[in-house]
Amino acid sequence: MNIYTKKVLEHFKNPKNAGVIEDPDGIGEIGDPDCGDFLRVFIKVDDNTIRDVKYQIRGCPASIACASAMTEMAKGKNLDDAMMITDDDIVNELDGLPEFKIHCSALAATGLQKAIIDYFERYINKAQYRKIKR
Repeated sequence: MNIYTKKVLEHFKNPKNAGVIEDPDGIGEIGDPDCGDFLRVFIKVDDNTIRDVKYQIRGCPASIACASAMTEMAKGKNLDDAMMITDDDIVNELDGLPEFKIHCSALAATGLQKAIIDYFERYINKAQYRKIKR
């Protein structure tokens, strides 16, 4: 008996958008790179919209599937809508996860949120720098 849905297995076997974005507009990291699950999310933003999102992950099949599904959900969304993607949204997108793997969806949602926050921090710092230079 398989504990994962068909969608989880599909995203695990054929992960979408895995990799690195060179010169990203935002990076979000969550987890412990030395032990346990670890996720790094890269976003490219154009006109307040996520044009590209990629990730690097070390984790179980559920973590990989959640990261893959999250990228598919976030790509093309404006930043406000992407920021609102929750762990429950990711679980629903995958047609469910076993209860003991729900934390994997929070990893993906939080990684995306951290990348968006990083984008805004970079944007604000650039704006402040331009203001000071004038």
